[in-house]
Amino acid sequence: MTSTSTSPGLARFNVLEEYAAHAVLLEACASTAWVRRLLAARPYATVEDLYTTSDTAMGELTADDLAEAMAGHPPIGRPKPGDPTSAREQRGMAGASEGLKAEMLDLNLAYQERFGHVFLICATGLTGEQMREAVKERIGNSPEREREIVRTELGKINRIRLARIVEEDRSV
Repeated sequence: MTSTSTSPGLARFNVLEEYAAHAVLLEACASTAWVRRLLAARPYATVEDLYTTSDTAMGELTADDLAEAMAGHPPIGRPKPGDPTSAREQRGMAGASEGLKAEMLDLNLAYQERFGHVFLICATGLTGEQMREAVKERIGNSPEREREIVRTELGKINRIRLARIVEEDRSV
């Protein structure tokens, strides 16, 4: 959205009590540093301003902040029970064969052993096969390279989740 007028969803987000806005943002990203940065910049004139602040905050996260953000994400193929956001985002694994699910479990474990955290990818719109190929490709990365890929993927996930927060028909 590049309009200069504030959408109704963004207007609702802008006037939420601090504690409510904090809770909504923490559901989008488990990094408290990211949440604090977005809260401090309210009110937002446009959704694009919100996204820009999110991207900037993501770029400034420390390794510990990134670890905190990643801890809020379940492994691919195993969304947390009762977590509709992760289930929706990982929809591409829902119809995967048992063989692919088992392979992803093994790959997730190998990845986690190598890097110390879950494999994180913006799974929205990806098939199970695409996610499998991504983890196979990325497991050979250096830890430094992988951390920057994770930062980028988290930024994509955060934008999708922020868009849902400020949708016009959503009541926050």
